[in-house]
This record gives sequence, structure tokens and C-alpha cells, in this order.
Amino acid sequence: MYQIFAGSFVLSLIHALIPNHWLPLIAIGKTENWSKERTLWATVITGVAHTLSTIIIGVIIGLVGYKLADNYEFVSSKVAPAILIGLGLIYLLMDRKGSHAHAHHESVKGKEKTGKSTWIAILISLSIAMFLTPCIEIEAYYFQAGTIGWIGIFIVSAVYLIITLLVMLILVYLGMKGISTFNSHFLEHHEKGVTGMVLITLGLLAMFVKF
Repeated sequence: MYQIFAGSFVLSLIHALIPNHWLPLIAIGKTENWSKERTLWATVITGVAHTLSTIIIGVIIGLVGYKLADNYEFVSSKVAPAILIGLGLIYLLMDRKGSHAHAHHESVKGKEKTGKSTWIAILISLSIAMFLTPCIEIEAYYFQAGTIGWIGIFIVSAVYLIITLLVMLILVYLGMKGISTFNSHFLEHHEKGVTGMVLITLGLLAMFVKF
């Protein structure tokens, strides 16, 4: 149980720190002269849209893990961890080849202060884009969590939603205040490599360490 919580927390934190999740919101907010409240609401709404699609897919994957683990004990102790390790190796390979296909936002340019209707139009566009681009980094972990039942699926979903939204809001808020959040260059260019290392570590822990 603690292992599922810790793994969900780490993956969700890395996921939320990726600049593509929050930096465009800061840029669009400044370009369109949005108020802080409007920008933060846009962050909440687009963040929920993004996490919602990821959770929907994750629950389905988690149910597969739950059904299999119900009949085959080796699934929870061998197969699920092996999937995490395998996916982690794939991510490391993708990072090595310089693949950076994980993008959620597109910059919206404009110099005039946007009214409510324009804000809603931009918000809908961003929300649709976010909903249609779920993050697959945490999906494999749903399979692992599903092997312990609905409680595992719930833990991953709740932690993922809360951490993603909280970190996105903090980073957008700090960005609007003109505070340099952190040097995101390494994470921006090695997101897949970092995720791969985390997935491999979680897989090895699930395979050899019992919490």
C-alpha cells in the first residue's frame, strides 16, 4: 500500500513539473493580459481535463490488473513489475534517441486583452488538447496498483489528480509573480529518461521488496 502511494506521488510530481504542463499557461496569460484569478482558473480547468482522460484510461488498465491478479498470483509479483521495468527501458531508449513527443499545449499569440468570450474559447481549446493527450507514464503503474484491488486504483487516481493540480497551480502562480521557479532545462529535455529510471526502480521494488 505504501509502495503504491509513494510510486504514485513520485510519478505525479515528475509529471506535473514538466514545463509543457504549466509554462504555456503563464505565457498565454501574460500575452492575453489575463488576471491572476483567470489564469489560475484556466490552470485548474485544463489540469482537470488532462488528468481526467489519464485517470479514465488508467482505471481501465487497473481493472485488467485486478482481474488477472485475482486468478494468477504471479501477475502481481512478476508480470506487473516486469511491465514497469520494460516500459522504463523503453523510455530510457526514447530519451537516448532524443524523442520529445510529449506535448500538451500550443502557444496562442495575441496582443489585445481578451474578453470573457475569448478567454472561454482559448480555455476550451486548451482543455480539449489536454484531454486528448493523456500521459502514458503513469498508466502502466495503474496495472501494478490494480493488482491490490480498487484501493490501489483509487490511491493512484487521487494522488495523481491532487499532486498534478497542486504543483501546476504553484508553478503558474510563481511564474505570474515573476519568480523563477526552477531550472527546467534538464527535465524538459530528459523527461523520458527520468521517468524511465523511476519506472524501473518502482518495478524492481515491486518485484523484490514487499511493503
